[in-house]
Amino acid sequence: MVRSWGQQPDVSVGKGRYAVQLTDVTKQFGEGPTAVLALDKVSAGIEAGTFTAVMGPSGSGKSTFLHCAAGLDRPTSGEVRLGAQDLSALGERRLTELRRTRIGFVFQAFNLLPSLTVEQNITLPLRLAGKQADAGRLDHILTTIGLGERLSRFPAQLSGGQQQRVAIARALVTRPEVIFADEPTGALDPETARDILGLLRQAVTDLHQTVVMVTHDPVAAAHTDHAVFLSAGRIVDEMITPSADRVADVLSGLRRTA
Repeated sequence: MVRSWGQQPDVSVGKGRYAVQLTDVTKQFGEGPTAVLALDKVSAGIEAGTFTAVMGPSGSGKSTFLHCAAGLDRPTSGEVRLGAQDLSALGERRLTELRRTRIGFVFQAFNLLPSLTVEQNITLPLRLAGKQADAGRLDHILTTIGLGERLSRFPAQLSGGQQQRVAIARALVTRPEVIFADEPTGALDPETARDILGLLRQAVTDLHQTVVMVTHDPVAAAHTDHAVFLSAGRIVDEMITPSADRVADVLSGLRRTA
């Protein structure tokens, strides 16, 4: 589950209890009168083995939340931990290594390399880390994702849904502690999007992964265990076992007050 403390974090909660933990995280872009406060002293803990949706109106800070939590961007102040590791204590080289080995990413645009085959795209993070693919792990992922007969194809020979399956397999192959997904179904038709969300759900249920997903879609949020709602850079609401209707109601209210 997600444990959030709004603007007053409970610092007595032990570090390392969560897969991802943000404590009093602020992120500001720019300076002076044109500065934009994207996150405002956000504190939250995401437990391992859960599927979390991060939601909010446009400009609410949800993508910045994901980027800071995943080590893609450094907060202006506050602390981000992956397990027991304080990300702010790492230099750029170490942070790049951590993202490559301990974090998986799935993006709306797939981000596959067109000159590599499906198999080469999936195993690329391992090759960059100088590691060999575990044959049993790879076979299990390919069976789960449904790509076993397409390993020699190139991304241009695949549908959008198939390309996103490759991206999910690539995110899973290093056994990451957390998978961050940024609008993973935004470029897909509803039926294909439902299949992809089912795969992410399966990664949590069957492969015991932790998934944090930014989405604007109430139907997507209904596949998760918890939804966290941001507005003006702050966590303003949460929902356990979200339904599409309840999520839509919350989002509608946030848009009216934004």
